[in-house]
Amino acid sequence: MSPGTVRRSRVRCVIVAPEAVKIEGVSNLSTWRKAGVVARVAGQQAQRSRTFNALMSAARTTTRSFTRAMHQLWLEVTGAIFLLMAISFAAATFKEYGKYHAGQAGPGRLGIAIFCTLTFGWFGLSSFWRVRRKSQRP
Repeated sequence: MSPGTVRRSRVRCVIVAPEAVKIEGVSNLSTWRKAGVVARVAGQQAQRSRTFNALMSAARTTTRSFTRAMHQLWLEVTGAIFLLMAISFAAATFKEYGKYHAGQAGPGRLGIAIFCTLTFGWFGLSSFWRVRRKSQRP
């Protein structure tokens, strides 16, 4: 080499070391974003489909009808249970009345039995009234 020539060396700029491990979280995030975009576009296309709209309308109608029937059944079952309990309390009321009339029990026990009979009878009847009111609505 002559004294006037400048030696050029090739300089490499390395931002990430070649031994660095790939970060998986960023890669998965990118895949999830792509899947989200695909799902959103597919959803928009499906909403334009008459078949999809008809199926969704049928599913909503079926679900609404099923939940209404299940709610009515629930009210009827709970009403029947409350009325059975009211009948049981009514039997206890007659028994307590006999004891009260014979002087073997105080008025408090008879009052509690009457209160429980009326309360559970009210709960049972009001449950059936709610069923009737709901079935009359369109």
